[in-house]
Amino acid sequence: MRLHKTCLSVTAALVVSALGVTACRHLPAGTSAPAARSISDDQAAAGPDTGQSASAPAASKATTRARPELPAQLPGLGPETLAKVPADTRQVVLVTGAGRKSATSKVVLWQRTDAGWRPGAVWDAHNGYRGWTDEHYEGDLHSPTGVFGLSDAGGRLPDPGAKLPYHHSGAFWVGGTGFEGEPLGGSFDYVIAIDYNRLPGTSPMDGTHPMGANRGGGIWIHVDHGGPTHACISISKTHMKQLLRTLDPADHPVVVMGDAASLAR
Repeated sequence: MRLHKTCLSVTAALVVSALGVTACRHLPAGTSAPAARSISDDQAAAGPDTGQSASAPAASKATTRARPELPAQLPGLGPETLAKVPADTRQVVLVTGAGRKSATSKVVLWQRTDAGWRPGAVWDAHNGYRGWTDEHYEGDLHSPTGVFGLSDAGGRLPDPGAKLPYHHSGAFWVGGTGFEGEPLGGSFDYVIAIDYNRLPGTSPMDGTHPMGANRGGGIWIHVDHGGPTHACISISKTHMKQLLRTLDPADHPVVVMGDAASLAR
């Protein structure tokens, strides 16, 4: 049987799906803020007659606060990284690591509008235990830097309203503990496959590795369990549901991920 390794613990109890692949494993521890509204003195309700003379100063003219200008390009990304973002992409999940060797990140969902790129809220996240790498290999405990498609989703729980194709299966299950002794249960309640060394258009559980098994694979965005991952990106269950309900294949979503210095190249 061909096993498909992803990002959770080798001590984790894994359920093998009918596809003949295992779930993601971790090694043991061992909308945007609303645009400013136009405010006008003329919008205020007229008060009672105060008896002022006709020579009293007139009410001030209406004033309007300018709406904040949206960036034309994604902040923090250098020309090399920006060149990898497809021209037709209108949704970007930007994952910025706290440092090259850090296992913590910040995630922002950016959506392109006619006026520019509009950011969503900033979410806390975890990434690979040893940080980031430009050349990922199976078991190196790093998350790969780069720009990758987001084509397919799934999870142990029923579809929460995802726009991406969603594979609901009990095979998205894991037990055991993570790097910091935290329980891993529920980590795969919702997942989104990151198109690194995988075949887009298939279940996240699919074990096809176009670059070869030694280059790793099965790297997902999934529910955070409170500690570092093997290579995946993890965010809260609430934010996972929000992401699943927002990412739209028609907008060609991608994830742009890495430490800040790498993304700025």
